[in-house]
Amino acid sequence: MPKSLLEQLPEIVKRGREEAEKILENLESRHRVGLQTREVVLPAKDSAAHDWVTAQHRQAREASTDAWTNRLIYGDNLLAMAALLAGDDTTPSLRGKVDLIYIDPPFDSKADYRTKVTLPAIGGGSNPLELEQKPTVIEQFAYSDTWSDGTASYLAMITPRLILMRELLADTGSIYVHLDWHVGHYVKLVLDEVFGKGNLRNEIAWRRTRAAHSDSTYFGKVHDVIFFYGKSPQTYFKDQFTPHADEYIQRFSKLENDRRYMLVPLHGPGQGAPRTFFGKVIAPPSGRCWPSQRVVDEYTANGLVELTTNGTPSKKSFLDENKGKPVSDWWEDVIPLNPVASERVDYATQKPEALLNRVIGASCPEGGIVADFNGGSGTTAAAAEKLGRRWITTDLGKPACMVMRKRLIDLEAKPFLYQAIGDYQVEAAKATLGRDFRIGDLSQIVLSLYGALPLPPDANPQRNLGQIAGIELGGRRGSKTLVLADSPNKLTGAATLKKAQAQRDNLLGGWDRVVVLGWNFESSIGETINGLNDSRLEVLVIPPDLLDRLKKKGGIDKLRGQVRFSSLQYLTIHPVARKAEGAEETLTVRLKNYVLLSPEAINLDDANRQKLQAVINQEPLALIEYWAVDPDYDGKVFRSVWQDYRGNTANDDDALRVVTQASLRVPAKPGPRRVCVRVVDVFGFEAEVVSTVEAA
Repeated sequence: MPKSLLEQLPEIVKRGREEAEKILENLESRHRVGLQTREVVLPAKDSAAHDWVTAQHRQAREASTDAWTNRLIYGDNLLAMAALLAGDDTTPSLRGKVDLIYIDPPFDSKADYRTKVTLPAIGGGSNPLELEQKPTVIEQFAYSDTWSDGTASYLAMITPRLILMRELLADTGSIYVHLDWHVGHYVKLVLDEVFGKGNLRNEIAWRRTRAAHSDSTYFGKVHDVIFFYGKSPQTYFKDQFTPHADEYIQRFSKLENDRRYMLVPLHGPGQGAPRTFFGKVIAPPSGRCWPSQRVVDEYTANGLVELTTNGTPSKKSFLDENKGKPVSDWWEDVIPLNPVASERVDYATQKPEALLNRVIGASCPEGGIVADFNGGSGTTAAAAEKLGRRWITTDLGKPACMVMRKRLIDLEAKPFLYQAIGDYQVEAAKATLGRDFRIGDLSQIVLSLYGALPLPPDANPQRNLGQIAGIELGGRRGSKTLVLADSPNKLTGAATLKKAQAQRDNLLGGWDRVVVLGWNFESSIGETINGLNDSRLEVLVIPPDLLDRLKKKGGIDKLRGQVRFSSLQYLTIHPVARKAEGAEETLTVRLKNYVLLSPEAINLDDANRQKLQAVINQEPLALIEYWAVDPDYDGKVFRSVWQDYRGNTANDDDALRVVTQASLRVPAKPGPRRVCVRVVDVFGFEAEVVSTVEAA
């Protein structure tokens, strides 16, 4: 008979602790997890306004001596937390530095996590096209709890993460874990183990819906639970208040210098002596007592004592000094988002900002750090930004990261970093193949899934080369293909491609063609491929979720034949115009074409694939969800000083298309400028192009 969840729980917590301890042990090693900055985002949603480079107050923000920069991180939150705990060259370790963590992890096993993509109508039609994209495997891990062992696997996933969150929290810090009836009671047991039962501050009930859907077998389910734990008895907390009801306010009917007040009893329970009021000794009512004479005299001197009609001294309570009704653990006043709310971003699990305003106001001091490791729609980051708190948010879903990035740009947030897990594939390989794996082991797996046989060891010392033998047709030898699987901890670029060409031409007597399989690419890879102009060279992308799929499927043999190695996305722009205007100059950037070379790699059914192909054929730029410009690209970090995205009405009124031209006013500089343009399409694929523009 299988064990119940309660019987499995001690072992689940034990394994979770062991997993977290391994991560903590590796924080000081040279192989520790790091973060790669993909973009420094300097929000500028209106192309008609001066951009971040020339706006003086924004320059001041960017040049602030405060070393902190807010972060939006794409990737597995376990690895993101490991990187934050380890620290890096620009940011010290955040161990014990975070004031507040709020998480809203997935908890509905029956949820539909498909992504709906809306594209403009083709052929002049008025009805937009809607595509349904199934999530990638990597996103299914993040957004669905339908794992092999159900709730047990869910608890195994969340336990080491909660342990790392505790390590990040300051001693005065706290955590809010937002769940519902599906798994809330089980997760509370884990929270008791990780944070201690004595550190539970509240089990908050939030009425998330006004509609009570029920049937003949149960009451309507209308609330979520939020478990609020402190890290220690010294947890920071600031009382929150709600406005008083109208009938209560009406009791403040007296006026004094245009201030509304009412009289409240000055006496309290107990037996007490008479006190002197206005020169007259007055005894308290039976069974009651006055404050001390010193307090009575202080109140009287400040004009706060008034005699009622029956001569009983009372204290004035002014409405403008009344903070309101203290908030309890039943939150019925935080209204769920309605379909037309201004803050709505059309994200399935979006929470209202009022909910996070209360959490942040109660448990994070001004200027403190708020973290959300299931960022989703970005409500935590948006609320923290408006309330003047520093923030970190992460998510493993590319759609979620895009929603958050757009939302923060729309807020004209302070500059923030868009980061990704450094060496994500290496970390995933360690999880799948064991901590002692070698890069050559991973290359062998990639080659096998591509259908290539390894070359002999003497010609293949790094174990990253394979071959696909040609088939003889009509007495003629078929094409011989050399395959190179590049390392996941380096960028595939010009050096790799030239080396692959040389190996194709010289290794073992030469080959007809060479295929390079890469994980990560230099931003100029498109230009490099064009410049080589080599029809016998092909560059393909290794699926970023390959190792997650391998782990889920249970082995290479089960995955063989199901992996698609897609072509690189390709972006072209018109020549950048550069016009001098005194101390400034204007750059005009125009998009020319965007090619999604491998639509077959997107998880669509046949009907949706046909719709996509129609858009690709007729209006390829309609696939762009977001694009940004760095007018002085250094070849390392992309600094976007101008952005546009679908739905941004500051630049045009077309919600389904981006504008295709940007004009940037930047400080004049002598010599050439290196302009980099980055686009992200509706499926989350990225492409870049770098253009060197001579002086005006």
